[in-house]
Amino acid sequence: MKPVVLLVTASRWFPTARLGMALANAGWTVQVVCPSRHPITVTGAAERVHRFRGLAPLTSLRAAIHDCQPTILIPCDDTAVQYVYRLYREEACRGAGEGAICSLIERSVGPSESFPVIESRTTFANLAREQGIRTPETETLSDLDQLKKWADRVGFPAVIKADGTSGGDGVRVVRNMDEAERAFRKLQAPPLMARAFKRAAVDRDTTLVWPSLLRKRFNVSGQSFVKGREATTTLACWRGSVLASLHFEVVSKSNATGPSTVLRLVDNAEMSAAAETIVRRLGLSGLIGLDFMIEDGTGDAYLIEINPRSTQVGHLPLGPRRNLPVALFRAVTGLAVQDPPAATNKDTIALFPFEWLKNPKSPFLFSLRKRGHALAPAGVPQQ
Repeated sequence: MKPVVLLVTASRWFPTARLGMALANAGWTVQVVCPSRHPITVTGAAERVHRFRGLAPLTSLRAAIHDCQPTILIPCDDTAVQYVYRLYREEACRGAGEGAICSLIERSVGPSESFPVIESRTTFANLAREQGIRTPETETLSDLDQLKKWADRVGFPAVIKADGTSGGDGVRVVRNMDEAERAFRKLQAPPLMARAFKRAAVDRDTTLVWPSLLRKRFNVSGQSFVKGREATTTLACWRGSVLASLHFEVVSKSNATGPSTVLRLVDNAEMSAAAETIVRRLGLSGLIGLDFMIEDGTGDAYLIEINPRSTQVGHLPLGPRRNLPVALFRAVTGLAVQDPPAATNKDTIALFPFEWLKNPKSPFLFSLRKRGHALAPAGVPQQ
């Protein structure tokens, strides 16, 4: 019997559909709990689709787990991660800490002791530094007075970030104290009710409704600025060991703090060592991402944050030790499954439709073959 993976998503992000296709090709039986009209529903990758309801997220997730009895689950966006952690804590508070749901979650993502570390940018940065990993100075900022003291110490430019946010929505690069104060107030504030209900009515996305109604304020941290180029690692891991990984430098982005649209595959020993250390220290399992800054002049890799979920490039089959779905299948089943051939030997990959949405006339879309680049459409990169 094939192992069952339950994809958990609160958004209609295209990469989740691609991941589902890649997992099915690797031998998994794929099921998904997702909002209505999710792209994965038209791919044929998911054997069964469970409805995710943003106003009752834990009920939706609990029902999907009960119905499909998955071998593992994979959170596919930051909101899904929050709900998975909340479900674990709710089950533990009910005295079901050793029950099936808690066991499933820890088997899928790692021990619950790691959750608070992952949820706090400051705590995660401090742990990484204790492990000898190069990280920017990071500090939790509780109020404007603390913000001013921190800014006096680290100077400008600087980065202000909110915990529990995604897609660049919770990140601001600030260049003076006025910008820092405005960013702090905006990032700490609960979502505006008008924004939450407009998203619910127009996009049928209800993930902001509860935070808005409950007037939930976000934890904000400050991070010293590293001048350089962005890089990212996506990896599959199991019980504290890295199984497969992909390292990229960011060539182009949708906006200054948004997701990448063009990436270049690289080998970076410092990024690889940092990934091994973090996964081992936190005992992680599943699919995760790590973001870095490669400092100008030195080439040093600074680890800036962790994404405890699948990322938009986790579906790419790029050869041995570079195919995450197959590596995870091997580890979970114990079967000696061979990696299929790499889908491309190109090192620069444009992510479709994101680069096209950013700029339909992008040179990366019109000169890929001439330059030796690859295009990653709805499925996998093409040669």
